[in-house]
Amino acid sequence: MEEKTVISFANVAAQYDGTPEILTDVSFNIGAGSFYFLSGASGAGKTTLLRLIYQLHKPVRGQIKLFGKNTDDISRDEITKLRQKMAIVFQEYSLLSHLSVFDNIALPLRVRGVAEDKIKKLVPKVLDWVGLGKYADVNPKSLSGGQQQRVSVARAIIVQPTVLLADEPTGNLDDENASRLMELFIQMNKMFGTTIILATHSKKLMETYKFPVIRVENHRVAFTGKSVSPAPTSESGTKIWKGPKPQNYFTELSKQFDDIGNA
Repeated sequence: MEEKTVISFANVAAQYDGTPEILTDVSFNIGAGSFYFLSGASGAGKTTLLRLIYQLHKPVRGQIKLFGKNTDDISRDEITKLRQKMAIVFQEYSLLSHLSVFDNIALPLRVRGVAEDKIKKLVPKVLDWVGLGKYADVNPKSLSGGQQQRVSVARAIIVQPTVLLADEPTGNLDDENASRLMELFIQMNKMFGTTIILATHSKKLMETYKFPVIRVENHRVAFTGKSVSPAPTSESGTKIWKGPKPQNYFTELSKQFDDIGNA
């Protein structure tokens, strides 16, 4: 069976306010269920590439297709519908300071009209998973940068997106919490078939988790690597991450997501 393409770029170029092009003649296809690291030097265009995919920035030329739909001159309503299939974790967190941690994470569910009883069940589960179960009622401004990043991730994954875009989600985390989030992303990819593009500067992360890499360099992109490897182990043979069993967690969580889909 032919792999379904969810993201397609054809000769795409991007720039800001008449500055030199950040990306030039970029062409690629991303298949459903893929997991890619996005790598490149600071300022190379990684964030711009994610913004193009999420329709926060328009190309100066070329064509972008999302889920088979050409995004040229589409309406705001059509963009909203496309974004409902995606989620993005911003480098700057983008949390709402007038809402609690719980309400920040619940917001995308409420926008979708999910019943409050389901929200009250699902949000604590996701908070526990990212290690912030006791911070539900806290204002996000009182959290550390790493904790705010985990709240941002929780808010993104709670809607079970078809495509997840993550801009340096582990950049402010220690090794344990970085591994915890990587396990979360891996299980989303394996169990839900979520297509994931994760921008990172961390060579250690890319060497530990052998996912293919999209490298942005000299205004263009190049792909390296092939297959997705299983979750890595340490030299002793034990799993690097030591948290709740992800398979059991996601089996339970997927039932909650099924309920949301029928809401």
